[in-house]
Amino acid sequence: QVQLVESGGGLVQPGGSLRLACAASGTIYTPYTMGWYRQAPGKQRELVATITSGDSTNYADSVKGRFTISRNKPKIAVDLQMNSLKPEDTAVYYCRLISQRGAYWGRGTQVTVSS
Repeated sequence: QVQLVESGGGLVQPGGSLRLACAASGTIYTPYTMGWYRQAPGKQRELVATITSGDSTNYADSVKGRFTISRNKPKIAVDLQMNSLKPEDTAVYYCRLISQRGAYWGRGTQVTVSS
């Protein structure tokens, strides 16, 4: 059974930075894609950024130039460095892993951007 554990959320002022981490455990086959999604109150869950096991990345337009996703090698883990945070980035951030064997979600971590 694959499990994803997120960490690093919290409260930050506008313009500040946070770093989220997600670590996977269990049997995971390559190739795979890991990524971050977020869901704000009253809104649908949306893609933030993804990275493949071959290090190809994809970002939502709203975070390009501010967020950076990276793999935390040699573990099956990803980090999300979030800079220049805005109040509209406030959401629960979820880690996701997709492989040939299935798709998995973490439980989420709250990010609040407020003064």
